[in-house]
Amino acid sequence: MVLFAAARQGRKDDAELGNGVWRRAHDRFRRGLDRFHQMLEGIEDRDVHAGVVPTANALADLLPRVRALCTAAQTRAPSASMDIPASAGGYLNDVHRELTRAGNALATAAEAVALVRLNAGPIAAVERRASTVHRHVDEAERLLDR
Repeated sequence: MVLFAAARQGRKDDAELGNGVWRRAHDRFRRGLDRFHQMLEGIEDRDVHAGVVPTANALADLLPRVRALCTAAQTRAPSASMDIPASAGGYLNDVHRELTRAGNALATAAEAVALVRLNAGPIAAVERRASTVHRHVDEAERLLDR
């Protein structure tokens, strides 16, 4: 049953996100979010875990926004390759840049969780990096809406 659900989701992703830069930006963000939660699951200290959960939830709430951004961008400038169509206008390059930065910032937030998990870093570092993710998603939305 899981195999069929994954196939259906893959077809839906192909239809909404295409197979180019917008799909890649979305998938990068989703993988970073998955990694963040994997690191979170490994925290054994209940208090520390509870301290990171609100940040994890706030980051998870960004995924539908990132998907909506990528879907809208794919609608405006369909991409089937690793290039943003030149006819799309320069602002979509900026949108893509912000989405890429959000995915990269999410990966560094997951890294910060790994350090917290090893008692080698503070929770504040996770929160700082998560706020960077939020800023990049907000900026991508602003750029797309203008």
